[in-house]
Amino acid sequence: MTAARVAADAPPLGALGWGASAPAEIAVDLPLLAPAGGRIDAWPARAALRRGRLGDVHWCADGQRLFGRLDVDEAGLGLEQATWRAYRALFAALQEAGYPALQRVWNFVPRINDDEAGLERYRQFNIGRQRAFLEAGHAAFEGAPAACALGARGGALSIRFLAGRQPALALENPRQVPAWRYSERFGPRSPTFSRAVLAADGTGQVDLLVSGTASIVGEASCHPGDVRAQLAETLANLRAVVDAARARSTARFALEQLDCTVYLRDPADLEPVRAGLVAALGASSRAAANAVYVQADICRRELLLEIEAHARAEGELCG
Repeated sequence: MTAARVAADAPPLGALGWGASAPAEIAVDLPLLAPAGGRIDAWPARAALRRGRLGDVHWCADGQRLFGRLDVDEAGLGLEQATWRAYRALFAALQEAGYPALQRVWNFVPRINDDEAGLERYRQFNIGRQRAFLEAGHAAFEGAPAACALGARGGALSIRFLAGRQPALALENPRQVPAWRYSERFGPRSPTFSRAVLAADGTGQVDLLVSGTASIVGEASCHPGDVRAQLAETLANLRAVVDAARARSTARFALEQLDCTVYLRDPADLEPVRAGLVAALGASSRAAANAVYVQADICRRELLLEIEAHARAEGELCG
């Protein structure tokens, strides 16, 4: 939705803002490629809002869910230590606010693919994140929240997150090895996320929160250098996750009805990717018509794009 629409409606629970016109408190420091102007991915509030702050963590809750944000300057710490401290603060805020179940996390990591002290920064981030999860007693492996980690060119480590009163149902993709089972060739600590989660809040609606999804089969990156082939593989993975969600709920989710954010490493890939999304899903589909395109580095150097998504539908969880 546009910034103007958000301003006219009731204040949202939380939001990610893209583009220069996004309000400072929700803006993400990544270039918006399309559509033109500001864009806001807002999470509507379902009841009266309560706001709070614990240290660097700012949060807003509506009785069912909590949306939070924090930005950490890693100067003098290093990324691993800064990540550990950030997640410790996040978990402390969730505990104090009474929303202990972390469901979805957006991580924006400066210079994510750079090497420092002999180790890629994304792998340093994974070490700090997993350590914080384990020390806090949160699921770092099976049952971990949905998440993404995108690279900014500079600035602070920025984390946005969604939590609930009760744990969400974690989903995996049968086409992919769970991220928390990746082999050591991808770093000394595995990434801490599930491919998606389903969250029900007792209102007869189910949220599907899909992690950043890319051209990976098993644990291997596919189609290096070919953005069109990577898009096709990514869509196959998204469809597999949607199928997994349909198998675990009565909600009739569809790939074509997802709200998608498409992260592109190279802005020159915007038009072929946008055209490919329209060709695959239809110009009138929600996924293609409402897609937001953002420039960002992806967690693996050979990956050219990543798509995250969410949807809400009537239904309930199964078993």
